Amino acid sequence: MPVFNLDDQNGLFHLYSPPLSPTGKTFVFFNALTGDTGMWEGAIGDGLRENGHGTLSFNFRGQADSPFNPQTPITEDVIVSDACRLLAEIGPGNVILVGLSIGGLFAARAWLKDIQGVDCDGLVLINTLRRDGPRLSWINDAMVRCVEVGGLDLLKDLFAPLLFNQDWQADNRENFLNDTAYVPLGENTGHYNLLKNAGETDWDVPYENLTLPVLVITGLQDHVFFDRDDVDALSARLPDVERVNMANAAHLLPAERPAEFTELLLKFAGRL
Repeated sequence: MPVFNLDDQNGLFHLYSPPLSPTGKTFVFFNALTGDTGMWEGAIGDGLRENGHGTLSFNFRGQADSPFNPQTPITEDVIVSDACRLLAEIGPGNVILVGLSIGGLFAARAWLKDIQGVDCDGLVLINTLRRDGPRLSWINDAMVRCVEVGGLDLLKDLFAPLLFNQDWQADNRENFLNDTAYVPLGENTGHYNLLKNAGETDWDVPYENLTLPVLVITGLQDHVFFDRDDVDALSARLPDVERVNMANAAHLLPAERPAEFTELLLKFAGRL
């Protein structure tokens, strides 16, 4: 199992495929908090690799197969520093950072931190742009309370209709709200650690300093995080931005529309 050891207790599970030519890009994927490499390694990763590009997907501390110290809060700073260390170790070329939800913020922070020895050609933010405030704080606290009471199953049952588009809901409804007991998520588990510390994330990103080309992809059926005015205002602060609004997708659009999403990445890479 490919794990980059950060120290004797912490590590990052990762999957790396280099590009097939010196001109190929390497797409580096940053998960959402409850995500894992499986989001990227199916149709999306295959589609990119079939077109000669490389991919690097990895799981944060506490996500699947990434060991962690339960006594260490897995905060924004920890995740960003870990990502920078992994990228410096692997040293991929012609990098395009791709982040889903809060993963986009981590990707942006990693670039702003100046990843040693790694040249980044572009950044893709997927349903990332949002402003901190009472609403976002409430949502974060509610998610933590959900897993304390009923684990990830309760979280998915309550939030899936708001995070996925209607087509996905129709196809997957039978997999939710099953007649089984909810099990609380233990405080020493990785996902609890990640969710609990997400409330400390600093969403006040200096967007004006993101001078690399940025692709902002927004799923318009996202009924949790999408606020049109906020996305418009924050996008306008990016010096070199391209925007794509997907009316047929919601928050987890790579899972909902993998073929269309892959095509967007390929087109973005072709323009860089």
